[in-house]
Amino acid sequence: MFRHRRLIIAALFLCLTCLLAPSPAPACTGIKLTGADGTVVFGRTQEWGKFDLKPQLAAYPRGTEFRATLPDDGKGLDWKAKYGFAGVLLLGRSINTGMNETGLAGAMFFHKGFAEYPKYDPAKAAVSMAPTDLLTYILSSFATLDEVRRGVAAIRVVPVVDPALNAPFPMHGMIVDPSGKALVIEFRDGKAVFFDNPVGVITNNPTFDWHLTNLRNFGYLSNTPFPDIQWGDLKITPLAGGSGMLGLPGDYTSPSRFVRAAALVQTARATKGGEDTVQEGFRILDSFDLPATQSEGSTGSARTDLPAGTQYTVLNDTKNRIIYYHTMFNRRVRMVDLTKLDFTKGKMRAMPLDAVRRQDIEEVTGKLR
Repeated sequence: MFRHRRLIIAALFLCLTCLLAPSPAPACTGIKLTGADGTVVFGRTQEWGKFDLKPQLAAYPRGTEFRATLPDDGKGLDWKAKYGFAGVLLLGRSINTGMNETGLAGAMFFHKGFAEYPKYDPAKAAVSMAPTDLLTYILSSFATLDEVRRGVAAIRVVPVVDPALNAPFPMHGMIVDPSGKALVIEFRDGKAVFFDNPVGVITNNPTFDWHLTNLRNFGYLSNTPFPDIQWGDLKITPLAGGSGMLGLPGDYTSPSRFVRAAALVQTARATKGGEDTVQEGFRILDSFDLPATQSEGSTGSARTDLPAGTQYTVLNDTKNRIIYYHTMFNRRVRMVDLTKLDFTKGKMRAMPLDAVRRQDIEEVTGKLR
């Protein structure tokens, strides 16, 4: 019996060790906010601790020709950009966050263990593409969520080994239009499935519908203090401000971040729109920043060459067609106005998110003299 008990304890310890072991998986968080003037802002954090994603801001004009990537380097889906768009280009080849000139915005998020792509069929190569091609296809081709549904349902997103990951990227995505409607795209049993997003939030594993069900465990959360209550002869009153959020998950797991993001979006301050709504978006998303010590490699040793686990944060103003961002190297907010870009001609243009990877600090000592 004692031996049996030791085996049980050992098994529990092993399970706990697996749960607490450092994980290289990213912890990206996306949110949607709406201002009083109708401005819809969609933003995301980009967590990645394995290596430097070398993000660039890239703009693609209308008419840009694309060819999808396939496992056998064969001829995949060919298409031309109907709409100009701009976004964050990773490792010089994959757009994972962006917005087009109609105001349709989107982002892709890691979905390890839950993205079930169809097996690659060479006979269907002409309608097939890699997961890393998908957002480029959406932003360059569609203006509405209905078009996105029909267009994505008509193609095949197949597992293509990415050279940086040495595996196919497991992904799901969130697409937002200027009206405020939001769509989540996932892949199950080899097919694309679509969910309307009623809370305007996305994280990572498990599936989106599971996250919505899990929110039912946290319906008590509020931005107002809990009311005084009498327990026998003892009067229970809030110990401090924020008592309405007691029990709000604070860890970095995807389920906890989904609940926290949903609660913060629901209780966000009312904003006027434009930059005011963007600033509120940054305030919320900055609370999800991952420290470098939480983004660890597969060996379990913390990365020391990256200053943070969150490499950048992006917010898309879908009404005014402006992309805002800051990075792990420089917290200054920068922006690009898509209405001032010429999408009618030329080739793809790109620049690093940081011209100089250093925080610019303004000295104000002289103003106190």
